[in-house]
Amino acid sequence: MVDTRILSDKQKLGATGAELGAAAIRQAIAQKGKASIIVATGASQFELLQNLVAAEDIDWSKVTAFHLDEYVGMDITHPASFRKYLQERFIAPLGGKVMFYPVNAEIDPQAEAQRLSKMIAEHDIDVCFAGIGENCHLAFNDPPADFDTDEPYIVVTLDEACRKQQMGEGWFPSLEAVPQQAISMSIRQILKSRLIILSVPDERKSQAVKDALEGQVDPRFPASIVQSHSQTILLLDPDSASRLA
Repeated sequence: MVDTRILSDKQKLGATGAELGAAAIRQAIAQKGKASIIVATGASQFELLQNLVAAEDIDWSKVTAFHLDEYVGMDITHPASFRKYLQERFIAPLGGKVMFYPVNAEIDPQAEAQRLSKMIAEHDIDVCFAGIGENCHLAFNDPPADFDTDEPYIVVTLDEACRKQQMGEGWFPSLEAVPQQAISMSIRQILKSRLIILSVPDERKSQAVKDALEGQVDPRFPASIVQSHSQTILLLDPDSASRLA
């Protein structure tokens, strides 16, 4: 069973996700002298990252961070760049102390996916921060997601629902401007994380939440795979939880 919690609003949701994640990071550092994490981007992560970088008693110099995905051909100066997003909201506030492996898909995405796959294979991931897309995607694993590949990072083609979400959130001026491909962390790599914290606010995610929790594990609903994970915490607000039985 997924540990599902409904919080009063986005601010409480973000604070709770950061608190849970910070505790996992502290525990990992205490037990083995280091921690490895996965950080996400998008509108669902604003409040979480704001609270996470403000968390006390974390030695960020002992933390290695990977991130979930990046658009193919995306320059780091573009407003929608996930590298830019994390540089501004995660790396810079921590004074650059964290060891961060960005996804650079500007030139040769296949080579970059292979490079990152080798990097992350050397790390046991303690906590993964992520969200769920409007089409129930997990990272950029759009439906039908590949549940079988063992490659940690893969090049994927984005479906129209995913691209419309990116436009709808204001990252791009038009659907045509949204890239058609991305490098994404694979489903199996995400599931290797000891703890997965999914932050999912907003009514527009409510059907995806229902599909992820109440249906069968199915590649047509990629986030449903977390039903098979031993320690996933799903944080919702009343709007995103509104369709649950």
